[in-house]
Amino acid sequence: MALETACHPLGKRRCEMQAFRIWDVNQKIFYLRNNQLVAGYLQGPNTKLEEKIDVVPIEPHTMFLGIHGGKLCLACVKSGDEIKLKLEAVNITDLNQNREQDKRFAFIRFDNGPTTSFESAACPGWFLCTSLEADQPVGLTNMPTEALKVTKFYFQQD
Repeated sequence: MALETACHPLGKRRCEMQAFRIWDVNQKIFYLRNNQLVAGYLQGPNTKLEEKIDVVPIEPHTMFLGIHGGKLCLACVKSGDEIKLKLEAVNITDLNQNREQDKRFAFIRFDNGPTTSFESAACPGWFLCTSLEADQPVGLTNMPTEALKVTKFYFQQD
């Protein structure tokens, strides 16, 4: 698997960005609505709205995640007592695993059979999630087994 190859630890070799398809175990696909990443059921002509996830591996199971050709990155951001998933206008290939301020963009990938979960590297215990309801924002949860949140995804190289 291509993601098993980590980038050079000293950052001398640029990492290659790879595109992946992602959908949750309930078959909801990621797409953008009003500049927010949401998960829903796309059919017919709407399937072209699907967002591919751009990945830059930084360690064997840690990666930066983005969309729109790596120009918008998923970030785990603390705001007061809340932890939220935000899209930030940052070029994914400019991020550096050794810079503390870039840690908010890093996610640890856990594979469990056919499904994958993503834990925030900056906020341990917080996982990428979707709602059971369609067309709701993609977010983060610190209760990955909560029945109202989906943290298991199918993640396939495009």
